[in-house]
This record gives sequence, structure tokens and C-alpha cells, in this order.
Amino acid sequence: MTSGQDPAAEGVSLDTSRPHIARVYDYWLGGKDNFAADRAAAEQVIATFPDVLVSVRAQRAFLGRAVHYLVTEAGIRQFLDIGTGLPSGNNTHEVAQRAAPESRIVYVDNDPIVLLHARTLLASSQQGATSYIDADLRDTGNILQHAAEVLDFSKPVAIMLLGVLHCVPDADDPAALVTRLLAAVPAGSYLVIAHPASDVTEDINKSMRNYNQQGAAPVTARTHAQVSRFFDGLELEEPGVVQLHRWRAVTGEPPISRELANYGGVGRKP
Repeated sequence: MTSGQDPAAEGVSLDTSRPHIARVYDYWLGGKDNFAADRAAAEQVIATFPDVLVSVRAQRAFLGRAVHYLVTEAGIRQFLDIGTGLPSGNNTHEVAQRAAPESRIVYVDNDPIVLLHARTLLASSQQGATSYIDADLRDTGNILQHAAEVLDFSKPVAIMLLGVLHCVPDADDPAALVTRLLAAVPAGSYLVIAHPASDVTEDINKSMRNYNQQGAAPVTARTHAQVSRFFDGLELEEPGVVQLHRWRAVTGEPPISRELANYGGVGRKP
């Protein structure tokens, strides 16, 4: 790892021999909290799918636009961000509390390195609150139980699943996980998803096959139809499920003219 923090000194046990997706993303985003195995896997993906660098940055930009929209236009003040990843620019709490300081955010991730950086994610405004849960997306009961200590589930909540559902194989029924999370929040809540696309370019499928030969957990890209099904029963906000850079792009963002293998959308629970 290239950061100044010592995991052993923090009492954190890490498997550094195999890449972990959160640390691979960190490398792609220019971060320093990654190990040799993460960097090797990240470079291998770049070699087969060069647009991955543009794609992960588009995902961060999409997060910022989606959170800003939910706070300023939809009136959301509570966020459950699962699959947080390592802190980067414009984290959910920063975007939300910049517009509405009273916003409350619960982050969830299961990477020990993310846990080390939880103090960064807990830098809340005085009016709001942030919390961190060390858990896997598949442990929905544990997530909801602990999130309820910070979030009021009688009021609308935005469930953020950016770059995490592709870490859940079909055998673990990711759609059922989404359904359970949505069942816990009231009408007027939102679901935000960003997910790698399997039907835009074959390069991403090749890169994922290569990654899965060495990664600590397999990843799965999905088609537009498969990603859209996660929003079943919800009212999709315009422009629907689209490539991330095409979801409410704003003036000032660098234009992306080519296709990106990454879908995103925002849906409202009626």
C-alpha cells in the first residue's frame, strides 16, 4: 500500500495477495490506497479495456449529479450508500451536506481499507450526521438494523448502489437484495444504481474474465435490460437508465462523445 496508514497498527487484517475491487477502483481514480496485486489487476484491465479510466470517473461524476438532484429537486435528506469504496472527491455526504447541511448519510462497505478511512467519511456537518457500517451488501438485515440508528426509515431514503451490484453474482440473486432494501423504505424513497454494461463493447467482458481469474471476488457486467430490471416497480426519473455520462449531464463537465460501458439510473418508489 502506498498511503501513510499502517493497517496492522490499526488492528486491521488484510489479504494483499489478491486484488480487491475497491482498491482497484482506487488505483483507477488516482488514489494511493492499493497494493501491488490491485495495481497489477487494474493495469491488466486497462490493457484490455482502456475506457475503464473514463468510465470510473464518469461514475464519480454521476454520483455527484444524482445526489445533488436528490437533495435540491427531490428533497431527500437521508442516504444509504452501500458499496462506498475508498473516499474520493465529492463523496455522498460532501455533495449532500453542501446543499443541505442537515442531510444524514450511512456508508456501507466490507473492505478493511475503507474501514481505515471511515474517519474521512464521518466528517459530517454540524447539522447533519454520517455513519459507517462494515458489512457486505448481501447482509441486508444487518445493514438495515444498524442504519436505523442514524436514518429514520419512516421518511424517504435514497439507496445508493454505485459500482457494487456487479460484485454480486446472479447465483446470489442481486435483484432480491434490491427488493429487500426497497421494502424497508417508504414511498418517496429513491434507488440510484451505476452498473458496468456487458452489451456496449466486448472489451469489458474480456477484461472482467481476466480480472475474475485473479480477483478476490468475481464481478459481472450486465445488459441494459438486466440493469433496468433492478428498477422494476419504481418510477424512473428522466432520462431513464442510460450510459452514466448521459444522465443529466451539466454544463462544465468534460464532454464524452464515445460510448461508455456503464449504465446508471434513478428511480422513485411510488
